[in-house]
Amino acid sequence: MSRPPKLDLPLRNGVAASALACPAGHWATLLDFLSERLPRVSRADWLARLQAGEVLDAEGQVLPATAPYRASSRIYYWRHLAQEPQIPFEAEILFQDEYVLVADKPHFLPVLPAGRYVQQTLLTRLRQATGLAELTPAHRIDRETAGLVLFSLKPATRGAYQNLFRDRAVSKVYEAIAPFRPELSLPLLRCSRLEERSEAFMQMQEVAGEPNAETQIALLERLPDGLARYELRPKTGQKHQLRAQMSALGLPILGDRIYPRLLPEETEPDYRQALQLLARSLSFTDPVTGQLRHFETRLALTGAVPLTLT
Repeated sequence: MSRPPKLDLPLRNGVAASALACPAGHWATLLDFLSERLPRVSRADWLARLQAGEVLDAEGQVLPATAPYRASSRIYYWRHLAQEPQIPFEAEILFQDEYVLVADKPHFLPVLPAGRYVQQTLLTRLRQATGLAELTPAHRIDRETAGLVLFSLKPATRGAYQNLFRDRAVSKVYEAIAPFRPELSLPLLRCSRLEERSEAFMQMQEVAGEPNAETQIALLERLPDGLARYELRPKTGQKHQLRAQMSALGLPILGDRIYPRLLPEETEPDYRQALQLLARSLSFTDPVTGQLRHFETRLALTGAVPLTLT
């Protein structure tokens, strides 16, 4: 027998309700299950959430702190963290109609809630600003990267916009600041095979084999201190594609803490040293309206100049 459809629950502080299926198991109480299944939240915090009425059953009713565990059921809760790094930069909505929203994402702000970030994400901030519970990104860019992100507003047309990126039907242009190499003949088309490093899953590396990553790289201008500004046009969308390929060319992007050397994760980022990578433009034919869409960022790379905090 199929499960009933998920409940349409309101946002809480810009965060949509998370649904969690309850499998068969040994747990006597719901608190036991939550504490073991989602250990990032302490048992004491789960108890407090249950006591505050923040966990609901499949019908949307509040579950008490003493609720027994019931397998083959579904519960709902809203993610939040007791402590979360505050990202001191603001996103800007550049365009919105009935189908899509385009935002400029600052450096350091994640697109989606994950790990240490829930409130301090582009999606949560935009949902808070617009009240649009169905707002969903059609693609993602790295937390360290700044620039354009396209969101879908309606579930009925969400797949059409996500498929644009899957089918490589979007022209994406990036800018990067990296070392200048006079011996490198540009422009060039970098075609390589990228795979995760087994000893460092955060890093991708170029390996032998059929190419799965393709980027057009051009020199825009030389800069002081042995640097240059580059235009990057990815034809594919592999993880860390631009960062890994630029590093493999001997052009590691300024401010990169993953390439060429993986540095330890910082408790709090150094906001003066942003990764100098910017998603500059998006162009595509709208799959719903048939219109030609073109969006340009209002952000700019700062090079070696410290960022101005808000």
